[in-house]
Amino acid sequence: MNATNGQGTVLAIDAMGGDAGPKAVIDGAAYAVRKGLKSRFVFFGDQEQLEPLIASAQELAGAEIRHTDNVVAMTDKPMHVLRRGRDTSMWSAIGAVAAGEAQAVVSGGNTGALMAVARKQLGMIKGIDRPAITALWPTPRGRTVVLDVGANVEANEDQLVQFAIMGEAFFRSLTKVEKPSVGLLNVGAEDLKGHELIRTAARVLREADPEMDFKGFVEGNDISKGTVDVVVTDGFTGNVALKSAEGAARLLGQWMKETLTGTLNAKLGALMMAPGLRKLKDRIDPSSNNGGVFLGVNGVVVKSHGGSDARGVASAIKVASSLARRPFQNAIAETVKAVMDRREQLSEAVEEDQTIKAAVV
Repeated sequence: MNATNGQGTVLAIDAMGGDAGPKAVIDGAAYAVRKGLKSRFVFFGDQEQLEPLIASAQELAGAEIRHTDNVVAMTDKPMHVLRRGRDTSMWSAIGAVAAGEAQAVVSGGNTGALMAVARKQLGMIKGIDRPAITALWPTPRGRTVVLDVGANVEANEDQLVQFAIMGEAFFRSLTKVEKPSVGLLNVGAEDLKGHELIRTAARVLREADPEMDFKGFVEGNDISKGTVDVVVTDGFTGNVALKSAEGAARLLGQWMKETLTGTLNAKLGALMMAPGLRKLKDRIDPSSNNGGVFLGVNGVVVKSHGGSDARGVASAIKVASSLARRPFQNAIAETVKAVMDRREQLSEAVEEDQTIKAAVV
């Protein structure tokens, strides 16, 4: 397998996944290398389309192409892909991780299919029911991990507890913070707010994982404040929050552009503030934070936004490369087991207490 830039990790890239087609993917990989990425690439997809694109990017000289005949469409149902998608670029890219030929996979393709194929080929971490997708949310303190942002429309209390454990281990792996703070997204911070499911999840976390720095409930505005390191919610709520934030960031960027180019004086002022404005643009641009990680599967799977440009694809690739060097799956499995064991012990203690009380009566 040939290197593109040094003897780094090997990344399997689904080159056909995404709305913009393979050009954005190849341009994104080249951009990541220009920014200092030390990884090797294996691109999966239509060789006839990929060869000229890679040949025109000198940063990718020597990159490997593995031809696949088909592509997972955005409209394909996950079950259809599981039954008939073995000759697709997505299936083959994930297969490279399953076979140990690559340490991480990046795809901008169909989210549901990506989750189903990852579960099928990589398997789940013991004790985890479903994968969850993370988002790295920019805050004044750095970044907050939010999950789930789209893998599961609904989640029960046990799954929310699992998401909290996965998010904590993921944040620790990214930052080396020993005890990340965790909060459950709710309509209010008070203990009595919200529906029964989320209140039960909060109670279970407090009782079964005393080692976690669990702060209780947080509200929507706490995400951007960086009130906690990890925000846990179901995929429906998380996805709505994420898309709303992305839309607001793009609207703000458009308003700034209109304001700073509306008059000659505004243009002169913008010219003088150019370095600061570029820094601000980088901070609020959703492309700078692209790359949702599938937590819960036995491998590093990064979902790039389907509409990402080259800069966004590069961001997802950098996330994959970073995580490939920081395994966190074992930490998740160990914590889940400890929490579930403690929960079982607490349940047995309650049953024993009730039995004693009944005997006394």
